[in-house]
Amino acid sequence: MPVPRALFEQIKQIIPPLNGTLHKGQSGRVGVLGGALDYTGAPFFAAMSALRFGVDLSHVICSPTAAGAIKSYSPDLIVHPILREDLSPSDVKPELSSLLSRLHVLIIGPGLGREPYMQDFAKLALNIARERGMFLVLDADALLLVGKDLSLIKGYRRAVLTPNVVEFKRLSEQVGIDPNTPADQRAETISRELGGVAVLQKGAKDVIAVDTTGDAADTEKSQINTKDEAKEKTKEVIEVDVEGGLKRCGGQGDILSGAVGTFLAFGKCYEEGAFGDGKIAASRMPLLAATAGSMVTRTASRLAFKKEGRGLVTQDMLGEIGRSFTEVFEGVGDKGKL
Repeated sequence: MPVPRALFEQIKQIIPPLNGTLHKGQSGRVGVLGGALDYTGAPFFAAMSALRFGVDLSHVICSPTAAGAIKSYSPDLIVHPILREDLSPSDVKPELSSLLSRLHVLIIGPGLGREPYMQDFAKLALNIARERGMFLVLDADALLLVGKDLSLIKGYRRAVLTPNVVEFKRLSEQVGIDPNTPADQRAETISRELGGVAVLQKGAKDVIAVDTTGDAADTEKSQINTKDEAKEKTKEVIEVDVEGGLKRCGGQGDILSGAVGTFLAFGKCYEEGAFGDGKIAASRMPLLAATAGSMVTRTASRLAFKKEGRGLVTQDMLGEIGRSFTEVFEGVGDKGKL
């Protein structure tokens, strides 16, 4: 099922033009919160893919035990080793708040792990981001966090959840989805029960769902403090069946979270008037970003698999990101063209 043409055209409108009119930062500033003792690859792939897809600055907020390794992977990343196990959330809050004030998007989850101190810092960051009205991507163990306390994310329509098969099943149970709900309706049901939060269900076909028709979207807490936030009831379900590679490597989900974060950053810059006509409502950005992120990630997977076959690893996908963007969007934004 092809992505609807009207939606695809809206995605193209939020891609920053490459015509020399923008200064550093106006194509997006992304942060990735994750990276503890055992997990350094995931935050690197999420943050590095955001740079490869076109944001200007990419930050990793991690524990000191992960910082050295992540810094060694690439000098292009800005690494902040502030999530110390011997500090409390209140100790970290001032520095973390200052850092988030400089970002357009926060991706929480890649390499986060399940240690209590990392989960506490993730909860702190999520709450700060909500207070600031930031766009969010929640992946991996951040989904475990919100599954235990749905109020952390319920009704926050500037967020995208990106569960894999196992995470989606667990989230379905935590939200209280009837086991008899047809498989092709579960993503939209989760979105509805969470008050319209965008859900990107990863699978053979990626399903992106936004459903604000339920009671959870009516609460005062669910309304986003933006001047153009759509108040009408909406339900959209998009299937992305763009061909991907035949091998699913372990870090592909991290590439995807970086891609979705990139397009959310583009959307935030568009929302702020850095480029474009401003006619697309901010409330549509999660759906647009999730769809675009899925399309380019699956394309990068296919291109990398074509070269490497069975030997494909996530690192190979990074080298195909530029070509995947060009293939999907055919040079959109190049030399100022839209």
